[in-house]
Amino acid sequence: MSVLPAYWGYIFYKDWRMHLAASPKGLCYVLWPNKSFQKLETWTKKYFPKAYLAQNQDYLAPYVVQIEDYFKGKRQTFNIPLDLRGTDFQIAVWQALLKIPYGTTKTYSEIAKEINRPKAVRAVGGAIGANPVSIVVPCHRVIGKDGTLTGFGGGLGIKEELLRIEGIVDVKR
Repeated sequence: MSVLPAYWGYIFYKDWRMHLAASPKGLCYVLWPNKSFQKLETWTKKYFPKAYLAQNQDYLAPYVVQIEDYFKGKRQTFNIPLDLRGTDFQIAVWQALLKIPYGTTKTYSEIAKEINRPKAVRAVGGAIGANPVSIVVPCHRVIGKDGTLTGFGGGLGIKEELLRIEGIVDVKR
């Protein structure tokens, strides 16, 4: 098997600088501004052991454009290819997240029921926390059963901002 690149580039929003990574199959990682580039390197080694990271902003341009349009409130759905890497359970959870409509939220227990694992609420939370393609796979739309914001890889401030972009302003901290 030959060694292939996994391309990475930047996206900016307000004072956030995020890294995006894509394989030849699609977007595979969104790195939040509060995380070090080493996290992306470690993730890439785990899920693409024969790949190397190569900076290529041009390759990432179609992904950047759609995410920037989302930030500007011009896009509610994405039609970019994804290369989801995780366990079967994680991928099932992420597929359920993709079905949450823009501007709405669901709870962890609702996601667990949707994947026919109603007692796996904590495991669902773990899978959501491991989501490598935040924003596009909208883990920010999952909140606590009592309506509160819950953990988020980018931090609760970013989660709150993403929900605000979608018109959701009535969540509790």
